[in-house]
Amino acid sequence: MDLLKEKLVEWKSRRIAVLGLGVSNRPLVRLLLRFGCDVTGCDKTPREKLEDEVLELEKSGCKLSLGDAYLDGIEADVVFRTPGMHPGNPAIEGLRAGGAKITSEMEVFFELCPCNTIAVTGSDGKTTTTTLVSELLKAEGKTVWLGGNIGTPLLSSIPDMKPDHFAVVELSSFQLMDMERSAQRAVITNLAPNHLDVHKDMDEYISAKTNVFNFQNKDGLLIVNADNAITAPMVGKGETRYFSRQKRLENGVYLADGMIYRAKNGVSEKVMDSSMILLPGIHNVENYMTAIAVTDGLVSDESIRHVAQTFGGVEHRIELVRVKDGVRFYNDSIASSPSRTIAGLRSFQEQVILIAGGYDKQIPFDVLGPEVCKHVKRLYLTGATAQKIHDAVVNCPDYVPGKPEILMIEDFTETVHAAAASAQAGDVVLLSPACAAFDKFKNFMVRGKFFKKLVQEL
Repeated sequence: MDLLKEKLVEWKSRRIAVLGLGVSNRPLVRLLLRFGCDVTGCDKTPREKLEDEVLELEKSGCKLSLGDAYLDGIEADVVFRTPGMHPGNPAIEGLRAGGAKITSEMEVFFELCPCNTIAVTGSDGKTTTTTLVSELLKAEGKTVWLGGNIGTPLLSSIPDMKPDHFAVVELSSFQLMDMERSAQRAVITNLAPNHLDVHKDMDEYISAKTNVFNFQNKDGLLIVNADNAITAPMVGKGETRYFSRQKRLENGVYLADGMIYRAKNGVSEKVMDSSMILLPGIHNVENYMTAIAVTDGLVSDESIRHVAQTFGGVEHRIELVRVKDGVRFYNDSIASSPSRTIAGLRSFQEQVILIAGGYDKQIPFDVLGPEVCKHVKRLYLTGATAQKIHDAVVNCPDYVPGKPEILMIEDFTETVHAAAASAQAGDVVLLSPACAAFDKFKNFMVRGKFFKKLVQEL
């Protein structure tokens, strides 16, 4: 608590601007206001569309700068950047040029965190992996603080953290872009083109991800995917270990003949049979291998096997919503990239009825075409990327007209109803959009919950 108090005392004499008043920054604003700080909250949302929680911040003393010109004329000594705002934004550059310190809730958390830290990033699988790491540690009887990009800000929880606790944090590329601190143990699950609507190019995206380990010391641990061409060459400043489902490893965690092994200096030991894992799909076997690797020495194999057999998964990640008239409906709204949807498709033995499409992040869908042709019998497309996904499928060498049948429907509700009406007993209807949700929904969680509501009303 002392470090946080010292920082808050320091900030009381500064003008503080918080850029973005979304869910992640609201606890930060409340914390600053409780200590009497001078806070201006900046958000492009017009006043008439503000949520009540933000208006409550104003009543508590937060000055608001809103609407299209929300960053005009802002003067501050300390600026908290929202993760979705590029550090190179002209307004941020102007504040920096004026002498402001640019930081973020997560940057300050890592500066002040009094306990052990484990961070997970990657293009796909990071939320499930982060959650699995947390579940493994809790099964071992450890106190865990789970947060970051997974939805729970952690800065205000620092007073309750003890040195033997663990902070397990999911980090996005946006959070990592200007980070100058790294967790003691870090994971990069995999890397593939993503968020190129915000990052200027793939190199910038990769560079942001490497900040998850760039500031480790010689005692740090980095876990990377040996099967991913981008992550495989990465080496941390401390120890680097790998996970693989394609080859045996000298050091790391790998899959062979359906069994998960842990290897150290060329000596392998069995951890568990992958069939024990309750979550469907080979990508979840990878997620387990990643979590096993980063918690090595902290968690027993008994705890690993217990979690594997009891953990039912995270909402919006191949989540079984309902079985109606023999049709299984799955919510995989988290799948906001082609690679994530591909992993979802490969989780099912049968061909599925797929609902896809959404916000355009300016990433290619070419890799999705062959997988759709192989795993989908009927494709329903909606949203801003419907035509792009359609073209990626029909231009695929494996495509045969009508296989899959492709239907394009603008309205999301009509799309779900049409997909459900076309299904017969034994079918799987899968929402796995391969795109972000922002064209029609606030985020993937809102999209997933709406899909579940529609399915439950069938």
